[in-house]
Order: sequence, then structure tokens, then C-alpha cells
Amino acid sequence: MYTFSMISKSKTAKCYGMSDAQEKHLRDLVGQVAGKWSLWVLHALYENRAPLRFARLLERVDGVSQKMLTQTLRQLERDGLITRTIFPEVPPRVEYELTVDGKELIDQFLPFWIWLAGRLPRFEKARACFDGVEYTSSPELDLPELTPTLAVSR
Repeated sequence: MYTFSMISKSKTAKCYGMSDAQEKHLRDLVGQVAGKWSLWVLHALYENRAPLRFARLLERVDGVSQKMLTQTLRQLERDGLITRTIFPEVPPRVEYELTVDGKELIDQFLPFWIWLAGRLPRFEKARACFDGVEYTSSPELDLPELTPTLAVSR
């Protein structure tokens, strides 16, 4: 008997010409980016359009703890999506900024975010139905038109 992961793993690696190590790294990256806080941190830096200090990020990423923000920032830096700059001052000042890859990742994610946001009432209705509660519709969202230039601007 074969499992889905047994079949898909070997076909994915062969299909894209990846080694097992490359596929593992790719899976790790997808897991990191798809994690609970990574996209929100990247988005906060993207919207600010300038470097941010830790405390400002903590304010802008609603619900994240100091510990989780620290871990997320370290992983994003390790993956090359943000830079961390330490200024030799007293007290030390540390700022975080998106790299080119970090900006490109958010540009790639933007159409998906708009798609999700545009269908939010459908998701809310599905959840209400599943949970057996009455569905109360949400107000319409004012979403930008998705054009090719929107996804690559900035």
C-alpha cells in the first residue's frame, strides 16, 4: 500500500529535478512562509515601506507575543526575506527591513490575499453552516482591482 506522501514526494522531486535535500528545503520554506505569523510580519514591513524596530512590529502584528515575533524574525532573516541592522548606539537600535525576495514574496501573495478577502462572506457562510449557527452576512469589502501591475508595484 502506498501513501500520498510516498507517491507525491518521489514524483515531485523527479518532476522538478530536485534532490531530496532541495525538496526538503523547499517544504521547510513553504512551511515557514505559511506559518501563523510570517506573512503578517512581512506585510507589516511591506506596508511601512521603511525599516521598523522590534517594538513597532510588535504593535503592528496584532496578537503576536514577543517570543513568537523574535522567533519569526530570526527565521525570516535566516531565509533571506528580511534584514536585521544593528546600530552601534547606546542603547542599541535594531531595525528590520524586507529584502528584495521578501518584497517579491508579498507581491506574489497579494493576489491570493485579495482572492481570499473577496470570498470572505463565502467562508463565513460555510463556517456558520458547518457550526450549525445562523449566518449573518458581512459588509462588502472595498478591495483593489487585481491587475498585473498591482502585483508587481512597489
